Amino acid sequence: MTRKQPNIVLVLTDDQGYGDLGCTGNPFVQSPNVDAFYAQSVRLTDYHVGPTCAPTRAGLLTGHYANSTGVWHTIGGRSLLREDEWTLAAALAEAGYATGIFGKWHLGDAWPYRPQDRGFGSAVVHGGGGISQTPDFWGNDYFDDTYFVNGEPGAFEGYCTDVWFDLAQRFILDNRDRPFFCYIPTNAPHSPYNVEKRYADLYRQKEPESRARFHGMITNIDENFARLRAYLGQLGLEENTILIFMTDNGTSGGAAVDERGHVVHGYNAGMRGLKGSPYDGGHRVPFFIRYPAGGIGGGKDVRCITANVDFMPTMLDLCGVEAPEDRTFDGRSLVPLLRAASAGNPPPADWPDRVLVTDSQRLTNPVMWRQSATMTNRWRLVNGTELYDIKIDPGQVRDVAGEHPEVIGRLRAEYERWWEKVSKQFDRAIPLAIGADGWNGSTLTAHDLRNEECDVPWNQGHIRAGHVSRGHWEFRVDAPGTYAFELRRWPEELGYALSAGIAEPDIEWRRDLIDREDWSLYEGGAALSISAARLRVGDREAEQEIDPETGASASAARFTLDLPAGETRLEASFTVNGGEVSAYYVSVNRAEPPDEGVP
Repeated sequence: MTRKQPNIVLVLTDDQGYGDLGCTGNPFVQSPNVDAFYAQSVRLTDYHVGPTCAPTRAGLLTGHYANSTGVWHTIGGRSLLREDEWTLAAALAEAGYATGIFGKWHLGDAWPYRPQDRGFGSAVVHGGGGISQTPDFWGNDYFDDTYFVNGEPGAFEGYCTDVWFDLAQRFILDNRDRPFFCYIPTNAPHSPYNVEKRYADLYRQKEPESRARFHGMITNIDENFARLRAYLGQLGLEENTILIFMTDNGTSGGAAVDERGHVVHGYNAGMRGLKGSPYDGGHRVPFFIRYPAGGIGGGKDVRCITANVDFMPTMLDLCGVEAPEDRTFDGRSLVPLLRAASAGNPPPADWPDRVLVTDSQRLTNPVMWRQSATMTNRWRLVNGTELYDIKIDPGQVRDVAGEHPEVIGRLRAEYERWWEKVSKQFDRAIPLAIGADGWNGSTLTAHDLRNEECDVPWNQGHIRAGHVSRGHWEFRVDAPGTYAFELRRWPEELGYALSAGIAEPDIEWRRDLIDREDWSLYEGGAALSISAARLRVGDREAEQEIDPETGASASAARFTLDLPAGETRLEASFTVNGGEVSAYYVSVNRAEPPDEGVP
């Protein structure tokens, strides 16, 4: 009997670093179920990702360095994955796989960048890079939230992580008779550190409040991971399923560091730097993989340097899916390493000592050498100037650049070749689009505004406060026609008037569950005195005054424009106290034709 292609289940947690597990030495956090999986898996012990969320996801799902995919930030229109990138979900769907995502996408919230536009047949996700960010459904706080089900809002009961795993199990059950790719990118333990009290209480006696919540979120993930494994076993699917546990960047809450990135309290597995850092603590993360039917497992380590760009070619190789000739990868299949380790053998003799690069730009326009690490099995070149021998100095304490000029020269040359590759498309727009076949309306949010400072209202606390920002959206009209635009200060689901403020919501019963450090996400909202609204798309422009009575009652400023096809830019703003503020939400739809018989 021919075995069917393997299933893939990928669990990707958010802002959990290499040291945030018991199996990697953490003396505080309770993660017995992931620890047990670690003991049965092949572990990539020198595995690197982007130092922040969206870039890691872009590299993971395309096999390309994130900067070349257009994803070098988490906001400001640079967390949108270019349309012509071929994702792992699309590749597997084309090969007959069922594909589902349940959790955090963070590669675009409007057409054509949503997960359902990029190969996922089933998609239940929150908006933006985290619950309570600007594209997310208003008022989500990790409990009993509303998520987007293939683009449409749907209400769910329960804690977010529990919901993601419940949905994943339902997807697995529905597709158990065919190969499937089930992607579970949890938003936990990303801030705000909201978690049920019983989990934080496990740590409150010994740890600061914020870290107690952070570790409580990890323990909840651990329990859900156990449920997932048990369910795969119950359905008889564990043997032929490639199960992966990994995280997306360095820790955000597991340790505190000094000004040089060295740990002063908490635990970071002996590494320097946290999330966002070019040192190993920012981008070296756990990666555990087990695939019994494929002979991968056994509690063995792969010590060669590897990266997220290797993930897609590795999965395609294991699944027997060939990439078209015009599709190439920056990474390479790790199957030879995985099988050698599982058999207790060293890496194949022909496996190269590779040079890999990661960086954290978090700018509108990338800058060469910024927050970068150029890496081999032995060396780390940081920011183009600092050099560390990682084998004898894993904490990156002693800069040995002056002792090894030949290594500096070689790694700088490798970085420059990498930069030449990834920078080719830096000036190419990544437009939000309207009008194509299958498009049924879009909502653009200030999360994706473009401006030189990358200063945009990316979370709901900014919206509540009336954060002042100006910018534009990169925009494309795929079919000429008449389009209706609605400019809003508050999201459509609230229905609040343009100039209205809002009182503090009634969340008294959740004060023990909500992270006080992020309380502004849930406070009341300031009123704005809006006197005019303006819309400009290319050379088409419209403006309207808003009198106090209208501003106090209308929820949107509405415009209709006839637009030609083509790539352009969209600007939408309100006049507030004599100054201009970009609209926080812009809805776009095809204009309704007039009723027959109406002149």
